[in-house]
Order: sequence, then C-alpha cells, then structure tokens
Amino acid sequence: MAKAKKRAKAKSRSAELAPFDASEFLDNEEVIAEYLAAALEDPDPDVFLRAVANVAKARGVSQVAKASGLGRESLYKALAPGAKVRYETVRKVLDSLGVRLTVAA
Repeated sequence: MAKAKKRAKAKSRSAELAPFDASEFLDNEEVIAEYLAAALEDPDPDVFLRAVANVAKARGVSQVAKASGLGRESLYKALAPGAKVRYETVRKVLDSLGVRLTVAA
C-alpha cells in the first residue's frame, strides 16, 4: 500500500510541472541568434524548423505571418515537423524575424 501512495504522490507532482516552452526564453536578438545557430548544427531539419517556430511564437505568430506575407495557417504548416518547406518560404520567415543565415568556413 505504501508503494502505491508513493507512486500516486510522484504522479501528482509531475502533473504540476508545466511543459517546457523555449519561446518564453527567446527575449533578445543574441539569444535568438545563438538558438537558431545551435538548431542548424543538428542534421535533422525538423530541429531547425521547430526552432524557427519557437522564435515566431516568441515574436507573435500573427505578426510574423503578416510580415512574411504568409497566412497564419500556412506558417504553422511550413514550420511543422516533417514539412517539406521551400527555401523561399524559410527565407521569407527568417527575413520577417530579422535574422539571416550566414556561411562560414
């Protein structure tokens, strides 16, 4: 009986934790640049798309959609995991976020 109570108590504590939301910490240009650069290092393109989506959320998805010339739903679809997004779309979104990609050797 004591083990069941401990498990129930542990479950109730974990239920109190809010899910992590990276967008809450993307509050300045330097942090955003480092976050996106780190995401680009991952070979999985979904990691970068998720990072861009988090930055868009931090900036306001509606504002980013308007600035990029995309509809909100189109923006969500383009940044969804597994999306086969076109470079042109990524470029529009990054431009609207005020960030740019660079290449270094």
